[in-house]
Amino acid sequence: MLCFLPGVGEIARVAAQLGDLGDVEVLQVHGRASAAVQDAVLVGGERRRVVLATSVAESSLTVPGVRVVVDSGLAREPRVDHARGLSALTTVRASQAAGRQRAGRAGREAPGAVYRCWAEAEDARLPRFPSPEIKVADLTAFALQAACWGDPEATGLALLDPPQGGAMAAARSVLTAIGAVDSDGRATERGGALARLGLHPRLGRALLDTSGAGAEVVALLSEEAPREYGDDLAAALRAARRGGDAYAGRWRAEVRRLRASGESTPAQDADDRSVGLVAALAFPERVAKLDGGSYLMASGTRAALGDGSPLRGAPWIAVAVADRPVGKGHARVQLAAVVDEDVARSAAASLYEEGQEVHWADGDVVARRVERLGAIELAARPLTDADPVLVRDALLEGLRQEGLGLLRWSPDAGVLRQRLAFLRLHRGEPWPDVSDDALHARVDEWLEPELSRARRRADLARIDAGQALARLLPWASGDAGRLDELAPERIAVPSGSRIRIDYGNPEQPVLAVKLQEMFGLHESPSVAGVPLLVHLLSPAGRPAAVTADLASFWKDGYKGVRAELRGRYPKHPWPEDPATAEPTRHTNARLRR
Repeated sequence: MLCFLPGVGEIARVAAQLGDLGDVEVLQVHGRASAAVQDAVLVGGERRRVVLATSVAESSLTVPGVRVVVDSGLAREPRVDHARGLSALTTVRASQAAGRQRAGRAGREAPGAVYRCWAEAEDARLPRFPSPEIKVADLTAFALQAACWGDPEATGLALLDPPQGGAMAAARSVLTAIGAVDSDGRATERGGALARLGLHPRLGRALLDTSGAGAEVVALLSEEAPREYGDDLAAALRAARRGGDAYAGRWRAEVRRLRASGESTPAQDADDRSVGLVAALAFPERVAKLDGGSYLMASGTRAALGDGSPLRGAPWIAVAVADRPVGKGHARVQLAAVVDEDVARSAAASLYEEGQEVHWADGDVVARRVERLGAIELAARPLTDADPVLVRDALLEGLRQEGLGLLRWSPDAGVLRQRLAFLRLHRGEPWPDVSDDALHARVDEWLEPELSRARRRADLARIDAGQALARLLPWASGDAGRLDELAPERIAVPSGSRIRIDYGNPEQPVLAVKLQEMFGLHESPSVAGVPLLVHLLSPAGRPAAVTADLASFWKDGYKGVRAELRGRYPKHPWPEDPATAEPTRHTNARLRR
């Protein structure tokens, strides 16, 4: 029986679930399987066998004796994160073509049966073919070859599928960084030499820049090393030197080829320092500094070592092989080498930059002069003469993060903003939008020059927001002079008092006034044509009634209020007919005097 599963993890789990089947042999076949296991699968035998395999068994291997195929309908496909320069394998539904290929394993030697682990109705909805490699792979080597042919964009090639624009852009970025192509994307002399090496351009760069002394390490990185070699590149190199397996044999042959390429110095063994240098030269954006419990790579991606890794605790490493599982933020380190900061700086020199960093952090402007290796901070010191433009941007970021409350808002300033919001809602242009987003968008119009003189949070707190906000009034059209007419701060009531209007709710502002001061007024007061919501207060200043229709209140609601309150407040007037009564802000005793 041949069972197709998507990856090594699933194969191991199914093998564990099968347990001991007595006289049935369970074999696990995948790309990392040892030569002995692969030989056992290909030789066959008299015992019944269950072979758990990845897609590698679809066509590259002929497994003798297969009479039954069980197809999970799943496969692993590579996905490259071009922004981070990392790859990952993702589980996808196997294509119809893969299903046919897998089914064919059951009938290669004799009639057989296929069990497919999905509904028959789903079969027609499966993709017809696997994703073309050109759409999912790292295209750096392809892009270099195209540049050497004089077609950097690969537009003149009769390809079944054109290369993805993003993948080609990422590839050109790498090639430019290692000097393989010029600003026009044409291959340089160095690029031609890299193309002739028969290596990935990254590894070729490391070989050239070490004058061939890194041939052993480059050969180790040219093919995925056995998992049992571990994640320490220097230790893996020692394992390859003493190894007697098929991988070690292929490694030695590749070392001989590289040393015979004309790019090598006389043969010499790499020490631990040169191992790290090769990894850093090949993957400069993956030099990484210990930062908390993980490593921060120069690319900005965090990377984590496996439990028990001998590399744990090293201040700097160069990550040679890593992946980023789909949906995960951290990369997983599979092979790396210890380096020192000098090696990291040298290998990733193109990523070094020094400059001012001014931003809003911890509630204030933070200004520093910072040295960085990509995303890695190397050194920083306080900056007292920061660029005013950067300071201004940091202050604006603070206002966006913490709000315009960082300015000094007097009570009058807050009322002005509410009045403008009311007019904007009910009258529209030319009255300004004073929402937070709108004020941020027009900061140049109303907060200058105060903002340009500010340097820190304390300076913002000294800016008079009301004075600044007045700059947005429609002065040019002449409407600014109508502000007090259309949205007055106070309004006269029948008693003669001038009561402040609360514009906190722009839909319908509130007038809170003692009930006795509104006697005789039949229509509710209004501003800009909008009736005010009148809060009629008791003598104690608490709302006795709320209305936008005074006439109806005097007719229907007043009697209940009068019956409830006149016993509690006998010194205040409570006439039976408030519509004709004399308004007053005084008590009966005061009136009699």
